[in-house]
Amino acid sequence: MSQLTLTTQQQQALIAAGQRIAPSWPLDQMIAVNPWWEMRDQPLQQVAAKLSALTSTNVLMPSEYYASLWQRSSISSQHLSQAAAELHYRGSEASLLKALQQTPELNHWHNISDWLDAGRDQQHEVAWRDEITHQISQFCAARYQDDGAVPASDNLYRDWLNVTLKDRGIAILMASSDLMDAFKALPQDYEQLLAEAIQVLQLDDDILSDYGHALLLDINGWASWLAYERWQTRLDDEEQDDLPQLLAIRLAWELVLWRYHTERQPQQVRQWQHQWRQQLTLLPTLLQQHQQALEPMWVWQRAAELAYQQHLQQQLQQPQSWQAREHRERPVVQAAFCIDVRSEVIRRALEAQHNGIETLGFAGFFGLPLEYAPAGGHSVRPQLPGLLRAAIRVTEAGPDGQALGERRQQAQVGGLRFQQWGSSASSSFSMVESAGWWSLFKLLKNSFWPAAGDYHALNALEPGNGPWLLSKGERPLTLAEKVELAHGILGAMGLTRFAPTVLLVGHGSHSRNNPHAAGLDCGACGGQTGEVNVRVLARLLNDQTIRIELRQLGHDIGDDVVFIAALHNTTTDDITLFDATAEADLAGWLQAAKQQAQQERAQALGLNNDAQLDANIRQRSQDWSEVRPEWGLAGNGAFIVAPRARTRALDLQGRVFLHDYHWQQDQDFSVLELIMTAPMVVTHWINMQYNASVTDNLKYGSGNKVLHNVVGGHLGVFEGNGGDLRIGLSLQSLHDGQQWMHQPLRISVYIDAPRDAIADIVQRHQHVRQLIDNDWLFLFRLGEHGSVERYYQQQWLAQTEQQRGAA
Repeated sequence: MSQLTLTTQQQQALIAAGQRIAPSWPLDQMIAVNPWWEMRDQPLQQVAAKLSALTSTNVLMPSEYYASLWQRSSISSQHLSQAAAELHYRGSEASLLKALQQTPELNHWHNISDWLDAGRDQQHEVAWRDEITHQISQFCAARYQDDGAVPASDNLYRDWLNVTLKDRGIAILMASSDLMDAFKALPQDYEQLLAEAIQVLQLDDDILSDYGHALLLDINGWASWLAYERWQTRLDDEEQDDLPQLLAIRLAWELVLWRYHTERQPQQVRQWQHQWRQQLTLLPTLLQQHQQALEPMWVWQRAAELAYQQHLQQQLQQPQSWQAREHRERPVVQAAFCIDVRSEVIRRALEAQHNGIETLGFAGFFGLPLEYAPAGGHSVRPQLPGLLRAAIRVTEAGPDGQALGERRQQAQVGGLRFQQWGSSASSSFSMVESAGWWSLFKLLKNSFWPAAGDYHALNALEPGNGPWLLSKGERPLTLAEKVELAHGILGAMGLTRFAPTVLLVGHGSHSRNNPHAAGLDCGACGGQTGEVNVRVLARLLNDQTIRIELRQLGHDIGDDVVFIAALHNTTTDDITLFDATAEADLAGWLQAAKQQAQQERAQALGLNNDAQLDANIRQRSQDWSEVRPEWGLAGNGAFIVAPRARTRALDLQGRVFLHDYHWQQDQDFSVLELIMTAPMVVTHWINMQYNASVTDNLKYGSGNKVLHNVVGGHLGVFEGNGGDLRIGLSLQSLHDGQQWMHQPLRISVYIDAPRDAIADIVQRHQHVRQLIDNDWLFLFRLGEHGSVERYYQQQWLAQTEQQRGAA
């Protein structure tokens, strides 16, 4: 065959297939991500139909779920009628109820491997789909792990082909003796492979992108890993995209199977070749059929969202909410927390201890665009949202930093080699077998004598808050740069008056034997705890030289004001102060707040609210066999951007992200712009990650936590010892064994700010506009006298009494 080349249109279509894949962060930096982020330019309903048609993906819950909401009166006739009107659904309530009892018989797209599997005896033979996934996945695991077993060049496809040509096990496992001949016929260049497959499989340009997308979704875990690597290079203003080569690998398998079966079984394959060619022409019709079939289910989904929104809006319309004003007296204590939904519970509990306690919500990285380089280590980790690029590097400085670095280096020598062996791509089972007695000892030790806490040589920070070295490039930050940094953060936080004690409270979790532990830490800190950020910020704001300059900029920080770095343990609700000892009153308030928060969370954890509650919660955090140490951000449903006074009197049940904002202090609305383009997007990512992990845990969740094996030290997990790299949340993070702990609802954002300011920001930021106009989230404005209005399709839509759910 003469050498083929891709046309420009074909190249663009294949690249577009890879551009639809969202990134998935590694385990040690795990943050929640909307797995459909790269399709935000399309209406969510359209994306759902396409995913359903191409891969049988569920973006919505099954009909039984909505039926249970109806039976419990969580969804009413009023909710259904409002949802139907909003979505222009022409059917009646009876037709919607009938839709819950029917399962439409729909065809789905089939890759070539799927057509072959349909005629394969899968009780006695391995399915082609399973073998393809396993083979590609094992190759990627070996290639991308640290010190990988596969020598890696800059050509992913060629590396795969070289490995595959040496693998005799494929033909034996699949009982296909001549299969390797088809692999030997593949070209060495991935673009030539793509062109060759397009010609042989008779792929038209208009179907190429969807077919490529379907193939990548077969190996979505590894596709998401490569999308992460692409994301990281773009943060560095570079471009490295291996997804077209991963697509070439998956398409190479299709081409091999086509040729192999065509040559050896010409009679049997004629029928599926005919079906294949027919399918190529009918894909647009297939997509339309799925979109129509999902219409009634979208009405039910929207009705569930209306039920939640109306209940929340009833709370926000109460006079004690919209009439509330900030206290004029100087607060006794101020505590700034992350906007995380888990902070809502502890903030409410802390405020209940004294009228003079004031809390506020701010992004958990506290506005510091940091990457942390531990003294004595060689690693660097981000301490900021995945959306952003670190601008400042921070490390421990001074004699304490040097001593800490030396201790870390000593600790690494004895411990890391064994840990790395146990977390390599294929050693999780073999390590236990080879070191069985040692593993047994560790299991018994962890069962009966759990350690007080996890210690990692590279992550351990000193108890005090010693000096930090902040640098840009190769030079330390100047005083002027530090002042500018602190000035911007105080302005964004809205702090204009200061209590004698100001707590800067980051957060982290504590669990044992949990590969996804970073997912319970602070997403705004890149899947780390917020400890580094709050320690650095407290050090900056307590620096008298910096304070003198800040006063010149209008920040009236009294001499008696002390900023204290603290950490909220979201598993136990302990609040630890760094480099400070709490006075008796503050210590008592923190202890009482912890008890109140624990009591509120007890039922969801399945614990009795008794004298042993604290001990039982603490034991869960230390138990290596505990698969549900806490519920993380399950249940999240809304994001409120407003003064705390509007929500202080409300019990929001740990379901709402809270960001303090006073638009009167934001003269150019730059703070609002920052909130809507960063924290709002982060809350959307978290919300959609939880939603997708519930609606289709097989494709967008990580399955059974008990079966997890870590891949490549930190890349992700396999469920068992093979299959695709699993992304998203485990079942145990979302389900208590009886019911889902997270209700999949698109996030509702409520902002207290002028109309024009909100609309202007939406218009100037395409990705924000796409999220709103394509139904990925709901945006509302909190107005005067409790009014609520929605912004949608560049219009303000007043919420009627019925829509608001007002009494």
